[in-house]
Amino acid sequence: MTEAGPPDAPRDVARTTPVHEFDAHYASTPPWDIGRPQQAFQRLADTGQLRGRVLDVGCGTGEHALMAAGLGLETTGVDAAPIAISIAIRKAEERGLTVAFLVANALELPALGIAFETVLDCGLFHIFNDDDRPRYVDSLRAAIRPGGRYHMLCFSDRQPGDWGPRRVHTEEIDAAFSDGWLIDSIEADTLEVTISDTGVVAWLAAITRV
Repeated sequence: MTEAGPPDAPRDVARTTPVHEFDAHYASTPPWDIGRPQQAFQRLADTGQLRGRVLDVGCGTGEHALMAAGLGLETTGVDAAPIAISIAIRKAEERGLTVAFLVANALELPALGIAFETVLDCGLFHIFNDDDRPRYVDSLRAAIRPGGRYHMLCFSDRQPGDWGPRRVHTEEIDAAFSDGWLIDSIEADTLEVTISDTGVVAWLAAITRV
């Protein structure tokens, strides 16, 4: 018997929702849109680990891109959901921050024509199926300068139940980033969501493009 998720837990979007349909989730507030940076990424900002040009990939309504911009870093945020990007643009205007928010496909990051030193990924890696995951990693490789770093927060296989997106094993991260990357660390952390006071079990990975 599997453990049930919260009553209003989201469907397994990795298996049921193509990336371009995520727009529908923003008709209301989706569980991952907590209205502030994830604590895991805030710690990166507070300890000076965000450097150079920053990309927030799968940025949603922009909290991590806005966090980076608040540090004075040149920042771009991309998401496939136009509604999310429109909300992010409004937030930037309200806060007096400059961020290039764009509707874009994470599988086609080279089309941006920009090389980044830092990429932040909160909850995007774990939505891709086995066919698209290598395409995503290739897209990242093309968008990150050698020596640049990719920080990723994703659902962990240690999270009980079967609700929400697919769980990720550390071995999957190792395999996905085995060619042209150096995995600096994979640590247990928490992904905060609106439907749980304690959040969900996550992996926080720091990976360098070599």
